[in-house]
Amino acid sequence: MIEGIKKHLAVAITLLFTLSAWSQQSFRSLPIPDSVFARMRGVSFPEHEAMQAGVHRTDLRYLQVLYYDFEGITRQGELVCNQAIADELLDIFRQLYEARYPIASIRLIDDFGADDERSMTANNTSCFCFRPIEGSTQLSKHAKGMAIDLNPLQNPYVRKKSGKTIVKPKAGTAFVNRNYRFEHKIGKKDLAYRLFKEHGFTWGGSWRNVKDYQHFEK
Repeated sequence: MIEGIKKHLAVAITLLFTLSAWSQQSFRSLPIPDSVFARMRGVSFPEHEAMQAGVHRTDLRYLQVLYYDFEGITRQGELVCNQAIADELLDIFRQLYEARYPIASIRLIDDFGADDERSMTANNTSCFCFRPIEGSTQLSKHAKGMAIDLNPLQNPYVRKKSGKTIVKPKAGTAFVNRNYRFEHKIGKKDLAYRLFKEHGFTWGGSWRNVKDYQHFEK
């Protein structure tokens, strides 16, 4: 009987180490692989403009993370970010995964032609994209890989202009009123908010003139 218990215990320990190793490999930061950069070149990374602005491939890192989608299924996600926040993002997404925090999608914005509206409408979480701030010529924090948009459909960008309310993505209009209760809403009690704040990120939902509920930046 004791031998049987020892055998089952050994199998359990082996399985635990195997799962731990798999998890570590599924949360990792790498220099941008050639295959990934080929997807980015001329899309999220217009080489001439980016390099003129001082953004280089070597400044960026390719992250692989696990996440639970809205159906509770484990998925493999990918992000490109600035090397300065790579380890922090890995830690945040590892904790979100361990807490089974639901995220609709984590794909490179290049899969959407670097079209922010398309990516947001698909409820895609993304980080790097060389582009200006909405309604400005100033570069966004995304242009240096220092910002991330999380579950953007339920957490839209909202601003007033000439008496009109501008919502991005447009499909997120139903989620503008933050007094309503609905799933996947980011607020100050939300786990993602707390983790990003603990790592020193600023939340766009706290901005005064513009509200960007999906947005965390450093």
